[in-house]
Parts: sequence; structure tokens; C-alpha cells
Amino acid sequence: MKVAVLDINGKDTGRKVELSADVFGIEPNNHAVYLDVKQYLANQRQGTHKAKERAEIAGSTRKIKKQKGTGTARAGSIKSGVFKGGGRMFGPRPRNYSFKLNKNLKRLARKSALSMKANDKAIFVMEDLNFDAPKTKNFTAVLNSLGLNDKKSLFVLGDLNNNVYLSSRNLKGTEVITNILIKPIITEKATKDAEDKNVFGFVVNPKANKVEIKKAVEAAYGVSVEKVRTMNVRPDRKTRYTKTGVQTGKTNAYKKAIVQVAEGDTIDFYSNI
Repeated sequence: MKVAVLDINGKDTGRKVELSADVFGIEPNNHAVYLDVKQYLANQRQGTHKAKERAEIAGSTRKIKKQKGTGTARAGSIKSGVFKGGGRMFGPRPRNYSFKLNKNLKRLARKSALSMKANDKAIFVMEDLNFDAPKTKNFTAVLNSLGLNDKKSLFVLGDLNNNVYLSSRNLKGTEVITNILIKPIITEKATKDAEDKNVFGFVVNPKANKVEIKKAVEAAYGVSVEKVRTMNVRPDRKTRYTKTGVQTGKTNAYKKAIVQVAEGDTIDFYSNI
């Protein structure tokens, strides 16, 4: 499948690129896409909902009326769910909504989604997306030229481009990601390490290796990289006990790269702000 290459103004350059038929030309599997989206939405749920049942309600334990002879149903507690102010019957409890999907099924879902987009002519290839400075109006002009100003869009860059990323950050419905470097890590500890040890941190693609990360940093920031260390950061799980019950949650897992830059070189994340 061939796709025309566009310039930054949305005009055809006359060149075409060949998209892999194994990824962009398969027969879409709607059920695989459904399961993948269902898993994604389930993972977003905190599962912290909780309602008090009759055993958790504060109230009297006195039997409110005699067992027989009243002509109505028997009732043993004012905390019963049939009375106003009583506990809820079969109310929600804290739970984990996540479930497992096989890797091959997730790959099939990604390929199916890309094939659907390709069939709908919703995939564009741009030859050079770059700005001299981070300006939101420049990115808005690109969206207008592509007819995406009122639609959701995802821009995938080959290398980290801070100007393009910062230009898109204020626009709702638009996201810019890179193939290798996702974003720099800017914390108090990371800033201190950069000043004292000339070491910088990045969130990177989970499948990127050290050689690819080294080349990406050198190309993006024009520095010489001496050493790269990587680590997989596990999700942080926390549990709190509140009045409404047990509150549980977790953060996302990601891959982190620690980059040692040569003496005399430095990376300034704030130069264009």
C-alpha cells in the first residue's frame, strides 16, 4: 500500500512511501480491537467504589417490632436495606477490573486498528515536521492544512523534537510521541544529578535498546553520550483506608534511561521556553 508524502503545508511532494501489508493491509478483526479497548478502559478504572452494607451502618440493634402478629413482614433491624437509612443490598466493593490478554491478540488488535485507519485514508506521512521555536499557532497551522483541526490526531516522530512537542501540548485532542525518546524526566533529583554529575533521565520506548537511545539523544540534543543505563520501573501500588472503605490504585509502568553526557556538553530542557 502506497501513501503520498506531504510537506508541512499539507501539499503533496510527489513522492510516495510503501506501507507494510503485514501491518496496514490485513483483514481487521473487530473483536480483537473490542477486547483491547475493553482492557485499556478497564485498566483506567480505580475500582475504589464502596457502599456500606447493613453490618457497617451505625444504628440500633434493637428488634423494631415483634416477630408475629403484626400482619406485615418480619423485621429484625433498622439497618436493613428495606428501611430508609439502612445499608445497601449487594453494594459495590473495591475490586480490580484489569484482566489478561495474550500478546498475539494485542498485536492483532493494533494491526487491525492501523489497517482500519489505512482503509479510511486517515494515515499521513510528512517529510519534515520541525519548528524554529515552540509556538502553538505553528502547530495549529499544520492541523488546519491537514484538515485535523476539529479531530483527534496522533503524531509519531522518528526522533525527539522538543519544539514540536511543546507546540502541541496546549491543544486538546492532539498528542505527539516519539519512536524512542518519549519525554525527559524533570524532577528535583534529576535536576541535581544533571548539575552535579552531568547525568540526564528520559522516559523511553520499552522496546528501545541502549544503542538506539544513545543515537537518539545525540541526534536530538547535539551532545556526546558516554554511557546509557536503562531500567524498567514497576507500577507503584498504594492502599489507603478511608471512611468509605479501602482505596487502592496504581501508577503506570515505564522504561527509564539514565544518560551520561561527555564533559563539556550539557542538555538544556528549558532553552526554548
